[in-house]
Parts: sequence; C-alpha cells; structure tokens
Amino acid sequence: MPSRIEAEHDLSPTELGALEDQLHSENRRLTGRGDDKGLAFVVRDDAGRAIGIAAGHSWAGTSELKLMWVDEAYRGRGHARQLLDAFVAEAAGRGVRWIWVSTHDFQAPRLYEKAGFERVAELADWPEGHSNIILRKTIAADALP
Repeated sequence: MPSRIEAEHDLSPTELGALEDQLHSENRRLTGRGDDKGLAFVVRDDAGRAIGIAAGHSWAGTSELKLMWVDEAYRGRGHARQLLDAFVAEAAGRGVRWIWVSTHDFQAPRLYEKAGFERVAELADWPEGHSNIILRKTIAADALP
C-alpha cells in the first residue's frame, strides 16, 4: 500500500482529536499508566461568557498547563492567579508531583514564579526576539492526598 505525505494545515478538530487519542492510547500502553485526564477551570462574566481559562491535563504523576488566558478587559483583578491556584490544587488532589508550563517572556513568567514555579529552561528566539520559558512546580509530598 503506497504512502504519501501531504500538507493539511486545516484538519478538523474532530480528526485532530482522533489522532491525538491514538497517540494517548499508545502512551498509555507503553507506560502502563492510564490515569490521563483533562484538567480545566474557567471564569465567566455575568452573561456566562468565558473570560479566562487555565487548562491542561494530568497523567502519570505529572500535569501540564497548556492554556492560560484572561480576557484583556478583565486583567488585573486576580483572575489569573485564582485560575492558577485552582489548577494547582486540583493537580495536587490527583496526586501529581510536578506541574509544567511553557510561557513566553512577554506573557506571564512572573505570575508562575510568584506561585512557586521555578524556571528550568529558557529557549532564546522562540519567537524571534523573545524567549520561551519552561517552568516547573514541585508539589510537596506532604501536600499530596
């Protein structure tokens, strides 16, 4: 059966999700760890519109915060820290030992550092002229359930 590679930059969320599910299934099989689970908190305005989110997952004693955002009109009110604290607490409640996050120098590295995350890497020129900063928070063993 012939194989070919084609550019497909507009995969549907359904197809992309199905491919991601295949990868996660393989990861579970190879590690023997099937405890992967989404982890997300949303803050909404009075009309129910999402104005902030902290979202990622937990798996195999580790959590990754993939998406952290607060609408510009609602910044400076403590929403980001509340979302981050809720994410950390839920991850700890799941027995996670480490939480990882990647942020750019123009985003929120100080927010994470104030919350106890430590820089473990800084990748220059990602994007060009800026840095991508990788941070990790270690959850104390006595804080785990």
